[in-house]
Amino acid sequence: MKIPVVNRGHQPLPFYATSQSAGLDLRANLDEPVTIQPLQRRLIPTGLHIALPEGYEAQVRPRSGLALKHGITVLNSPGTIDADYRGEIGVVLVNLSDMPFTVNDGERIAQMVIARYEQAELQLVEQLDATERGEGGYGHTGV
Repeated sequence: MKIPVVNRGHQPLPFYATSQSAGLDLRANLDEPVTIQPLQRRLIPTGLHIALPEGYEAQVRPRSGLALKHGITVLNSPGTIDADYRGEIGVVLVNLSDMPFTVNDGERIAQMVIARYEQAELQLVEQLDATERGEGGYGHTGV
């Protein structure tokens, strides 16, 4: 699948690191470093604009290394980029650590996964079919 991209930033286009990678690394496109204080969130620009085909979305997900080493994650994870969105891709990062974290220009800040989706038509009914679980809530199925 080919996806048209406008790069208004100064970073290279995202690419798959290996032949079996699911995500493309997104890089910060900054004029100067951005420091995120503990429990603070910031929108980090990438300079990228994409045109996805109908029936596809781009999911913006955290990078495991940033999460484990620094407590940095994508706040609305996974963030969804709809097929009809043409604005700049921004990544909402949050610092869940107790130390400030500085995002530098060109740093890999998230990954983007392209996924197919279907739109559902909701049908109003009086009751649902019975299942073994029934109305059991969170943690109902045990340990």
